[in-house]
Amino acid sequence: MKRPIDRDRLKNIRLLALDVDGVLTDGTIRLDGAGGESKVFSVQDGSALKRASAAGVEIVWISGRTSPAVAARAKELGVTAVYQGVEEKTGVLDKILAGKGLSWKQAAAVGDDLNDLAVMRKCGWSAAPSQAHPAVAAAADYVTGTPGGGGAVREVVDLILEARGRALS
Repeated sequence: MKRPIDRDRLKNIRLLALDVDGVLTDGTIRLDGAGGESKVFSVQDGSALKRASAAGVEIVWISGRTSPAVAARAKELGVTAVYQGVEEKTGVLDKILAGKGLSWKQAAAVGDDLNDLAVMRKCGWSAAPSQAHPAVAAAADYVTGTPGGGGAVREVVDLILEARGRALS
C-alpha cells in the first residue's frame, strides 16, 4: 500500500542518515580468499548525495559493519560523517544532531533491516528501499520503487529536494 508523501515534513529535513548495506548497496558482500571485500554502489545515488549536500542537507552514513570499501566510497563522494561498526545507531545519531543543533524532526533516515528501525522511528521522516524487511517497510513513511544500491537513495533525495523547492536539473 502506497502512503501519501508528506511534503511538509520533507521540506524541513536538514540531515539524511543512511544505512549502508542494503541501502547504499544491494546488500551483497563479496569476499575473496585473501580477506578482501567489495561492494557495489550506485552512481545515481552518489550524484544525488552530492546534490543534497550542495543544497545544505547534511549526509550521515551509519553502518553496523566496518568496511574499507565504505570508507573509500564516502571519501570519493565527500561524505565525512561516516560511522562504521555501530551496533546502536540511535545514540550516534542523537549526538550528531545535538552537535549540529538539529532536532529529530529535521532528520530523515533510510534503512532496510531490523537494526535500522529505532532510528527510523525517531526521525521526522523515514524511507525503506523496495527490498527492505517487511517490518521495516511497514514502519517507513515511504518505500522506494527502486532497491538499495539501485537508485533508492536518489529517489529519497529527489523527494527531499523537490519538497524544498529545488529543481532536479
